[in-house]
Amino acid sequence: MPESAEPVRRTSWVAGPSRRRVIGSTAGAGLGLAAGALPQVAHAAAPPLLGTYDIVVIGSGAAGMTAALTAAKQGLSCVVVEKAGTFGGSAARSGAGIWIPNNSVILAAGVPDTPAKAAAYLAAVVGNDVPADRQKAFLDHGPAMLSFVMANSPLRFRWMEGYSDYYPDLPGGLPGGRSIEPDQLDGNILGAELARLNPAYLSTPAGMVVFSADYKWLALTAVSAKGLAVATECLARGTKAALLGQKPLTMGQSLAAGLRAGLLAADVPVWLGTPLTELYVEGGAVTGAVVTKNGSPGLVRARRGVIVGSGGFEHNAAMRGQYQEAPIGTAWTVGAKENTGDGIRAGQVVGGALGLMDDAWWGPAIPLPDQPWFCLAERTLPGGLFVNAAGARFVNEAAPYSDVVHTMYERDTPGASHIPAWLIVDQNYRNRYLFKDVAPTLPFPQAWYDSGAVHKAWTLDALAGSIGVPAGALRTTVDRFNSLARQGDDVDFGRGDSAYDHYYTDPSIQPNSCLAPLWLPPYYAFRIVPGDLGTKGGLVTDAKGRVLRGDGSVIRGLYAAGNASAAVMGRSYAGAGSTIGPAMTFGYVAAMHVAGRL
Repeated sequence: MPESAEPVRRTSWVAGPSRRRVIGSTAGAGLGLAAGALPQVAHAAAPPLLGTYDIVVIGSGAAGMTAALTAAKQGLSCVVVEKAGTFGGSAARSGAGIWIPNNSVILAAGVPDTPAKAAAYLAAVVGNDVPADRQKAFLDHGPAMLSFVMANSPLRFRWMEGYSDYYPDLPGGLPGGRSIEPDQLDGNILGAELARLNPAYLSTPAGMVVFSADYKWLALTAVSAKGLAVATECLARGTKAALLGQKPLTMGQSLAAGLRAGLLAADVPVWLGTPLTELYVEGGAVTGAVVTKNGSPGLVRARRGVIVGSGGFEHNAAMRGQYQEAPIGTAWTVGAKENTGDGIRAGQVVGGALGLMDDAWWGPAIPLPDQPWFCLAERTLPGGLFVNAAGARFVNEAAPYSDVVHTMYERDTPGASHIPAWLIVDQNYRNRYLFKDVAPTLPFPQAWYDSGAVHKAWTLDALAGSIGVPAGALRTTVDRFNSLARQGDDVDFGRGDSAYDHYYTDPSIQPNSCLAPLWLPPYYAFRIVPGDLGTKGGLVTDAKGRVLRGDGSVIRGLYAAGNASAAVMGRSYAGAGSTIGPAMTFGYVAAMHVAGRL
């Protein structure tokens, strides 16, 4: 039973002001300056001039490259400066889901979207956390951005059919989903530049071409005819690509490579290994960026504006400790390792207000020894449940991943620890489903056990002892869960009530594809921590992408997009791709505004 005697059936995360909210909302207090003024940033002496462009873009992720491509196609000169030695940032590592309502790809596929539905849904999801004009800007300009990208790069996109909006029961929500992903791209179009593409978070199986939408079926290959068919199709794509001499790219690799190809065709330089040091201020406006290039500082002047698309601060331990609730750290994120908040801090120095700094694009993660594993299918497939330190279940495990972590933090107290939590499964689960990249029935790497990320025992009592939870409570929780699974109705937490809950599940399990009892030893426990895809707090911007002071006035010449800005999604998550879709859209919006087109 849940800790509260009242059944919990949530469709969205709703809570009063937590300590994280208080910290986050006060973090930007006092940053506002008098309208029209910028702090006097001390420049001991102007560093050597590296070049002058109409627009300087900081960061080569989805936001930055979309901004640069847009600027170039509006006839503006542009340069992209990138801290890493590779391009693509976190976008290149991702599955590259993109959430943009009413785009041409989903409309052509017959998705029954309308502007009214999208506006109602986004407003219901975001609430009052984000101004209505910013929400409207995203919805108005997202479809145009996507059409622009397809017209000016080799990128094409596919509808992720059936990947539900995360709250499909809210007004305007679509159970069939609005998310898209990049189509297959041949990496040969980049030539030698392909070697500088940031690697994927998870390598595609050798010889296969896999889309994000395929993974839900690949997890079921051992138990589903559809799963086997999809695996066969992935192999056929890989074989065809090999015969044609292609270097097939999908997901984030395709997205980053396609945008980079667009920049190459538009003659936009991308300076790798060139971190931002500070923003340059003259005459009350941001007029450039001081960077370190080839080991030496230099100034890149911007005639019209600087667009910051440098990502979040997920790998900055000091910033996470300052703004976010403990326990927190840099070891649980899957964001690009170079994301240490450089652009956010530079914007703050020149007076930019900050918002949502306490929040992130959360998701339950297993801290494996090489890197954290962000759990999608694993926590949703039937035959598994989450328990806290008291051995009690506390959440709908199949809920949107950000909501699960919000719940972990909200309920985590010294007397009732929810961090870490534990995912409990049995051997029946292991016999049926892929787990990360470990095929059904195969043993997990010993390093997983040695690190404490995974525990295994032949009885629930022994497993409880191994992970330090009360044995009687764990047995009672599993017994209760099993009874709910057999009847197919999770009256405690509503797992399976939403169409979203069923995306990463096993359709052969009835009456509820989310639920199956645990009965076959040995049993496994996976350590669950609050992982993230990146932080979602940053510089506060307006509907044009301009950075604002605390008093709401505009900092001339300074724009931000992507995870360097406070997210248009507020504290929620509308659907798969709610990070990348807005990042690309506001990169486009910022560049169009600089060009005088918006």
